[in-house]
Amino acid sequence: MRSRPELFVLNVALAGVMTMVIAGCNKPPQTAVTPPPATTVGAEIDDSVVTAKVKSALLADEVVRSFEFKVETRKGEVQLSGFAANQVQIDRAIEVTRGVPGVKNIDNKMSVKGAATTIGNEVDDGIITTEIKTALLADAYVKSADIAVKTRKGEVQLSGFVNDQGQIDRAMEVARGVKGVRTVGNEMSIKK
Repeated sequence: MRSRPELFVLNVALAGVMTMVIAGCNKPPQTAVTPPPATTVGAEIDDSVVTAKVKSALLADEVVRSFEFKVETRKGEVQLSGFAANQVQIDRAIEVTRGVPGVKNIDNKMSVKGAATTIGNEVDDGIITTEIKTALLADAYVKSADIAVKTRKGEVQLSGFVNDQGQIDRAMEVARGVKGVRTVGNEMSIKK
């Protein structure tokens, strides 16, 4: 006959084995392999470095010198969006971007500004941009961190990389629903 301490240890061991068996039964069957992420951490870091270098180069350039441009990078593809003073500025921005190491391709989504804006227009545009960003953040379907919003005289430009056409359509719909928006331009691209 076993002693009490031996029975106690045996019961604890048996309980532990039963817990592992039961826990193992609750796991879903592992029939499919989880696909790798669309981009690696290294690629995202590389893209961030390219974005920073492009922004610096654009700011340092005598012709461009603009905070008006939005720069997004995905797998070496740089998307430039926003409003430029003229076509010369757009052409120069593309040329400067092309000279940055790590840039594989350039997606030009820039537009030439119309007439000059007033202080009132700029304040209104800032409010519209903020309201659109807030609405996109509140929307469960749209990945708003991936979408840039630029507004000029009530004309909104959405740009960036998104997962699918459904996100583009929903972002456009959300932006159109904000008071003061006259038009919404789609400069978004689907991630490759």
